[in-house]
Amino acid sequence: MQTALNIAIALALLFVVIVLGMGLWNMMKGGSGNTSQRLMRLRIAGQAIALILLLGALFFFGGRG
Repeated sequence: MQTALNIAIALALLFVVIVLGMGLWNMMKGGSGNTSQRLMRLRIAGQAIALILLLGALFFFGGRG
């Protein structure tokens, strides 16, 4: 279970980095503002998912000092 959660977190973070790169590329080439907005919303959703996964991992597998 812990390994699956670690893989899910890594994939979520990779997704965020890829979408961020796509947004930066779109901005640098002077692309559509609508595309930039869509990518920003997608990045924020990916960050929310990554954060939820990270907090879930800490809650379930974190040390109980």
